[in-house]
Amino acid sequence: MVSPIQIPLGAPGIYHLPSSPLHALTGVRMDVCAFVGVAPRGPVRVPVFDEKWLDDRPCVEPERPRRRSVAVPVEGFDEYRRLFGGFEGPGLLPYSVASFFEQGGRRAYVVRIVHDFRDRAKNAAGVATGVVPFNSSNRLRLRLNARDEGSWGNLLRAALDFATRPLDFEANDALTSITVADGTELPPGTLLRLTFADKTRKLRLVDSVVRERRANQAGFKKIGILNRALPAKIKSAEVVEGILAIDDGDGRTERHERLGFSARHPRWIATVLCYESALVFPHPKWINREFIPTKKDLLPGPWSKLFSKGRDRYQEIDSEDFFDPQWVLGNDQPGDGVHALVQLSDLSSVVAPDLYSPAPLSPIKSVADPISFAGPEFAPCVTPARPAKQTRPEIDLLGLRLDPHDAGDRELIIGYQKRLVDLADVLHSFIMLLDVPPGLSQRQILTWRTRFDSPFAAAYHPWLQTSRNDDQRELLRVPPAAVAAGVIARQEIAFGVPTGPANVIAAEIVNVDDVVPPERHDELHPEGINVYLRERDGIRLTAARTLSRDPQWRQLSVRRLITMIERAIDQQMQWVVFESNSAVLRSQVRLVLQSYLRQLFRAGAFRGATEDQAFFVRCDDTNNPPYVTDAGRLIVEIGVAPAEPLEFIVLQLTRGGDGTLTLEEK
Repeated sequence: MVSPIQIPLGAPGIYHLPSSPLHALTGVRMDVCAFVGVAPRGPVRVPVFDEKWLDDRPCVEPERPRRRSVAVPVEGFDEYRRLFGGFEGPGLLPYSVASFFEQGGRRAYVVRIVHDFRDRAKNAAGVATGVVPFNSSNRLRLRLNARDEGSWGNLLRAALDFATRPLDFEANDALTSITVADGTELPPGTLLRLTFADKTRKLRLVDSVVRERRANQAGFKKIGILNRALPAKIKSAEVVEGILAIDDGDGRTERHERLGFSARHPRWIATVLCYESALVFPHPKWINREFIPTKKDLLPGPWSKLFSKGRDRYQEIDSEDFFDPQWVLGNDQPGDGVHALVQLSDLSSVVAPDLYSPAPLSPIKSVADPISFAGPEFAPCVTPARPAKQTRPEIDLLGLRLDPHDAGDRELIIGYQKRLVDLADVLHSFIMLLDVPPGLSQRQILTWRTRFDSPFAAAYHPWLQTSRNDDQRELLRVPPAAVAAGVIARQEIAFGVPTGPANVIAAEIVNVDDVVPPERHDELHPEGINVYLRERDGIRLTAARTLSRDPQWRQLSVRRLITMIERAIDQQMQWVVFESNSAVLRSQVRLVLQSYLRQLFRAGAFRGATEDQAFFVRCDDTNNPPYVTDAGRLIVEIGVAPAEPLEFIVLQLTRGGDGTLTLEEK
């Protein structure tokens, strides 16, 4: 018996039948890539939100746990530059992200890596700090810290200004409070400038606000209790609010208005900076205090001195900082390093350009003056002084330096890359794009290849050369996987997942680090090494294969197609959990899945001339017998036959008996 539809009926008429919820699968995004590397600035050591901490200023609790790494979405390189800086650091991260967007990528996640010193005080060091000029009656200093560590914070400066607006109040003889209409904005912590009949002025804070019913008329009123008694009746009143301007010296500025000067105020300076500033944090020492200006005229303050004590600490970073050994599958919170990406639902590929540093970003040049004895006259020979020794540059990734030509270092590189691939194998949600270590011989490349067997990894060779307009005339070497990530995104946006992300000219790439001749390419391609070739039209990515030894997973497009189907089902069919396990539900599930797979079939994602040859969905009594349904389970079997990209075209040249030549496709 079907239960009647519950419709509220009133007067006679026509009532609309409520529509049942529409269940259908739609496409999911598969063009998003994440980049993990070293940047001169950007979010790190972010406070963890936890039920244990119920305050509204989580950024300044000194004992609150912090997450060393965080994934930040960016929609273009301009946004990346604003958050993480430009090309001034020693890492390959900015060049990789720039290449991704140049190839056609539209969205990326960025994880900045810093060193974990295993000590709270050392981790907190390296952050620039400064004091805003401000004279407070309690001699409290308005100290600010840079939002994150790095020498970039040493260019920060800030200034505090004031704004006043009149406050309409009700006259009375009270000297410890001020009364206003019920609708007047007067929160606790408001700073007031009060003027008396003799034109003198006093500053008072509103400690608390009481709402009372009026005695002889309808309505309510607000009574603000002042922190100190007044010397006389008030003639006029003004609300004083702060305006904090911040400049980082590199084109980023902030202006925070309507600030309160007490921790009880809803826009208390510390609270606003915690949630609204991208440049600074408040110092913990004054988060629960209050500032009352000493000057009654409230003149704007000067700019502070430049902040100081900010340090980059590039040399301390090592490859272990890219991982979180404490993270395990099923953790409620993401981890540090690459493990900050584990809960991103739209991520499809990952690149770690700074996992190791094969060489300095730019060749180290001698800056010591050469010794010369040249002169206009002959003179006796002298013993030359010992030349000055050139020190190592501070802006370098010495802790990440691994030489692929050294067998021991190469083993370490492979070990770190395998840890990345192992994470991708566990999560089954994204493809790890690997760079073949630069400078390897053909035999070494093939030996490197034997260490991997995963459908969730792809390898690219050789490293690529590009140019940047940042006062650098020499070509820079960039990881090939970063460029491939942009190609994958471009092909996905233009043609969809079934199209192989290859046979594309790489934009803004000038040359290759290793010119691969045809005979070497013939060896690398069957092994799943995706090669860039230098051609007349530019640098072309010639293949899109995974590092899997299983033939059914050798094509990157096949692996991405199955991942897309799994992601769409997982994200968009959660409604099934709350439905009754009946024949109606099983029929509805079949229809939804068949409709989705039919769309992919028509888009050319599957082999076969008919739908029956391309896919099937089985969800009926055959795989859901009574003992399965009685246990509250629902089993759905889905089979698909993915179409592989066309890699080879065979032509047959035939000479006829009359001497004519015929060219045919086989």
